[in-house]
Amino acid sequence: MIVRINTGKNVGGAIRYNERKVEKGEARLLGFEGTAGRQRSLADKIRVFQDRIALNKRTKTNTIHISLSFSPKEKLNDDKLRAIAWDYMRGIGFGDQPFLLYRHFDTAHPHLHIVSTNIDRFGKRIETHNLGRVQSEKTRKELEKAYRLVKAEGQGKQHLDLSALAKVLYGGKETKAAVSNIVREVVRTYHFTSLPEFNAVLGLFNVGAFRGDPGSLMFERKGLVYSVLDPDGNRIGVPIKASSIPTGPTLSKLEKKFESNKEFRKLSRSGLRETILAEMIKSSSNDELQKGLRKRGVVPVFRTNAEGRLYGVTYVDLVNRCVFNGSDLGKEVSANALLRRFSPEYKGSAFRDLTSDEKDLQAKSASEILPGYSDPYDPIPYELQQQKKKKRRKKSL
Repeated sequence: MIVRINTGKNVGGAIRYNERKVEKGEARLLGFEGTAGRQRSLADKIRVFQDRIALNKRTKTNTIHISLSFSPKEKLNDDKLRAIAWDYMRGIGFGDQPFLLYRHFDTAHPHLHIVSTNIDRFGKRIETHNLGRVQSEKTRKELEKAYRLVKAEGQGKQHLDLSALAKVLYGGKETKAAVSNIVREVVRTYHFTSLPEFNAVLGLFNVGAFRGDPGSLMFERKGLVYSVLDPDGNRIGVPIKASSIPTGPTLSKLEKKFESNKEFRKLSRSGLRETILAEMIKSSSNDELQKGLRKRGVVPVFRTNAEGRLYGVTYVDLVNRCVFNGSDLGKEVSANALLRRFSPEYKGSAFRDLTSDEKDLQAKSASEILPGYSDPYDPIPYELQQQKKKKRRKKSL
């Protein structure tokens, strides 16, 4: 677990930053702790902290913004993340403070943001000098042991700096290093079974893999390059050869991973499919579906032709780090099903053209399709996945 602590003077700015992520579907509010009421609006959230800060007008640095980042190896559901956050805040002496807890999905690894204040309920300032070096370090090590988390020291030696994995901006410093980091981390932690699925994940970070045009010498020789993408998905800048990136993510190596990843994805298939179905029922457009799924840590990547017509969809599961083409999850969540459900030309009289399964989906509620439905998205814990892997190995022997 990697911890970063920032202090500031503008609690409203810290809260707005996280709320904007929620609006974009890149984060989800997991808890509003330490308050008696259940404030919902942005203004209510900010007011709780401003009222507390007003008890001590002499203290200017009154805002704490903490990020907890975890290894991509860890499969952490919301309940476990809440427990870790609570124990962390208690460990650093902020257990009685109000704090907002957000889970972010804008990077390839699970991470939390916590917004709080260092003014207690009596108006006294909580000392933050050496907070990171003393209380936080001690608490971090205790939590890594208690929850069996990947140690920060191990991440530093064996893995990339997870907090640095973000979208590549063309023209930024060390573009090749940024692209290399993203490619290596996606290859290592995501489970995809084709180049288009691989590109669906890379595209979230403005990176694309290209093997050349069919018939070209590069294509015939199974060459592969990586490029930065502009907002429209076009390749820009000088491409980077796969062989020049550490660990050499060439096409031949990727093809070996395609096969091994197929088995691992099966663990997440049914839960992801149910999540998509449930969100389809609640949505009236692709945009609503996209927003609803992102709140659950799933990113649908839509593919459209020159006329803007949808012809394909790939679902990227950011929590379990699995990628599925829509048709691999079932025809009910394929691009054709989305087109029939949401496109104007398929509504009304075109209902008769729907398949029987799609008609059922149009007519039924979530509880009818998924009995006992509340929140079908429940990632399989990492430890359980490892147990299942061991059982499969024993059977193969």
